[in-house]
Amino acid sequence: MRKLWHALSLSTAAIALSVSLGGCTEQSASTSTEATSERPMILTLAHGLSETHTVHIAISEFAKELDERTNGRIKVRIFANGQLGSELEQMEQVMAGVISMTKVASPMLATYDDSYHTFGLPYIFNDTEDFYKTMDDPLMYEFFKSSHDKGFVTLTYYTSGSRSFYTVNKPIRTPADLKGMKIRVQDMKSQTEMVSAMGGTPVAMAYGDVFTSLQTGVIDGTENNETALTLGKHGEICKVYSTDQHAMIPDALVISSKVWDNISPEDQKIMVEAARNSTVMHQGIWDKSVEDAIAEAKAKMGVTFINDIDKEAFRQATADMLVKYSKEYAGVEKMLNLIDTIRSQNAKSDAASVN
Repeated sequence: MRKLWHALSLSTAAIALSVSLGGCTEQSASTSTEATSERPMILTLAHGLSETHTVHIAISEFAKELDERTNGRIKVRIFANGQLGSELEQMEQVMAGVISMTKVASPMLATYDDSYHTFGLPYIFNDTEDFYKTMDDPLMYEFFKSSHDKGFVTLTYYTSGSRSFYTVNKPIRTPADLKGMKIRVQDMKSQTEMVSAMGGTPVAMAYGDVFTSLQTGVIDGTENNETALTLGKHGEICKVYSTDQHAMIPDALVISSKVWDNISPEDQKIMVEAARNSTVMHQGIWDKSVEDAIAEAKAKMGVTFINDIDKEAFRQATADMLVKYSKEYAGVEKMLNLIDTIRSQNAKSDAASVN
């Protein structure tokens, strides 16, 4: 049944893509070297976000810069709003060659490269500054290219902020505060295990079901970044946001290895640079969106933000997860070592600049 559903999903996506592109006058070149402005190489990129989302705005800028810098030889057609399915389905379409590119939450890539399990684990990053310094490091971008033989290449990442717990009326200052509470999590193994380790009861469900589930009491709380309070209207129900910042899960912009191999080294360089530039742009608009969401949630929704959190207690409660995942997945151990290496190099660089 699973295989049948998978086949139907790919077939449906292929038909939808064919119909959508059918009205285009352009015929896509198969490689970037043979592409011209009159007959460009057309790359299809699907994601599940709205066209007003900060990541969609960044991806649109990536497509624009790539078009301009290749003089119209490489164009990106973006399919937003989940037109071609869920994140899982879109990644399967990339691997099957139905579409060229997609944006997924990075742990979704663990099916193909177990290193990506790391990004779903709690307290991998110390704070937002540590997250940006680590993810922007050249060593991380070298890692992004290492999955080529596994069927995809990660061009860049986009921040999705720090995830914290929020509830109808109860502050979550320590893991003990989660005891007996039903907390919605993303449908990821690491997320359900994390909430269980902290003492709560994880309830995996789609984001679209969260508002109604909070409203009806199916769940007692959830976890997400601050923009969910306003964009998802969760602040209409949940009045206490506890900034424990237990996870910072980057999104990944990935391209099929088969498509990547049809792009010349010169154009690959342009593509990566355009992708990185979109990440830098996104950081600015994302940070502003979080500031605006906090201000709106406080002023218009009456949400209280709790900042006196015992983060060390949360770290200790989930410390065994890092050990477990490192033993279970060789890629996780390698990624944790890479993060430590980057952090150590940054510390030495900071110390040298002071001296």
